[in-house]
Amino acid sequence: METNKPDIRQLTEEALSAFFKEHGEQAFRGRQVYEWLWKKGSTSFEEMSNLSKETRKFLSENFSIPRLNIHSKQTSRDGTIKFTFKTHDGHLTESVLIPSGSRITACVSSQVGCKLNCTFCATGKIPFKRNLSQAEIFDQILTVKNKANKLYNLSLSNIVYMGMGEPLLNYGDVKASIKLIASEKSLGFSPRRVTLSTIGLPEKIKKLADDQITFNLAVSLHSAMDETRTRLIPINKQYNLESLKKALEYFNKNTGKRITFEYLMINGINDSIAEAKALAEYCKNFPVKINLIEYNTTGDPAFQKPDPQKLNEFKVFLESKNLVVNVRRSRGDDIDAACGQLSGRIK
Repeated sequence: METNKPDIRQLTEEALSAFFKEHGEQAFRGRQVYEWLWKKGSTSFEEMSNLSKETRKFLSENFSIPRLNIHSKQTSRDGTIKFTFKTHDGHLTESVLIPSGSRITACVSSQVGCKLNCTFCATGKIPFKRNLSQAEIFDQILTVKNKANKLYNLSLSNIVYMGMGEPLLNYGDVKASIKLIASEKSLGFSPRRVTLSTIGLPEKIKKLADDQITFNLAVSLHSAMDETRTRLIPINKQYNLESLKKALEYFNKNTGKRITFEYLMINGINDSIAEAKALAEYCKNFPVKINLIEYNTTGDPAFQKPDPQKLNEFKVFLESKNLVVNVRRSRGDDIDAACGQLSGRIK
């Protein structure tokens, strides 16, 4: 529900303290409210029990706490859970809880829809509406964290910004959300267990390096041949593999971090040995880890899962070039929760 009252979660702890001082209250109230919002995930001012009733009423008269609300939930046969959230202004976005043994990963969205129109991706087929705020990203993470505790009695192990949208096109809020969840005044989640996945925007990757990020970078490469990559990722016309390579060299030089390449294996398109040779050559430029991911069908007959034998041959060839390669199997594909399938389809 939309409201004309300002979102209190847009205020820093310092701004909250200043607000209380301006209205004749003790500044430490700002710290208390900040803790309720970000450490306890409070959804209403009434929950803030160490504040007086008058203070809670005063806050509710001046501010709102617009949160993401769970619109629907689907559970896969493999235990993966997809959450569809509704924003305060009526948009839908999705997150995924992925259990794997004793580990739980949260896959979160950074935008409602996506601007990049990647041809193989379901998200690319829905109109871009807007960026998600750092608070809306936080809400997704907190929801998955709480569900992991409740359903599996496990703590959240990893967070990947790999859901709807291109995180680097929402640079400010994405970076702020990672800083927020890492804070001891919030979730205290180590940024070394956070991965940002991007299609590869060179100038933004250089900015990550300049900002000396402590989280991990993954690039959705999908081909090391410009013709193939442009077919899959139209923005490759604007930012080709050479410009991406230079940005990744800069990133590695300035951060010392190894880069992860996400590579969707698509039958008959990017799964040949010629493609593997091009990828191996591209990977000579910086230290990398390669995740080969089975393509997940989205209803477009032009894109199909890879042949298992060809996938294995591709992997074996890369390993023969001394590259670190993992094969990631589809999770949650029966509920459209796997890579490339998030599309806000539930209405």
